[in-house]
Amino acid sequence: MRAFREAVERRDLDAVEALLAENVVFTSPVVFKPYEGKAITAAILREVIEVFQDFRYVRELHGADERDHALVFTARVDDRDIEGCDFLHVGDDGLIDALTVMVRPLSGAQALAAAMGARFDRITERARG
Repeated sequence: MRAFREAVERRDLDAVEALLAENVVFTSPVVFKPYEGKAITAAILREVIEVFQDFRYVRELHGADERDHALVFTARVDDRDIEGCDFLHVGDDGLIDALTVMVRPLSGAQALAAAMGARFDRITERARG
């Protein structure tokens, strides 16, 4: 989804949040249970953009129906290089109703989990408003 990619690249999290459906489901690369809802998803994205260093999208793939998208990225967390992919699904209303993130290698995922875990209280505070 071009609008999502451009908003992330501009670090415009208000624009990213505007693209999320109220019932969006966010599946994290480091937590077993998905997060449900726009507030918690937006809060997570606002923090992860601060955790990722040198973030950039390197490839974009689309499903035939233009409802499924994959955005391949590279980034760094502390001293760990990460490769990852944002998988987006767009609902009938044109908003993102599913966002799944996958990252590799394991050491990068562990660094991401530690960095985001340290911010979890702030994430839940933001989600509550």
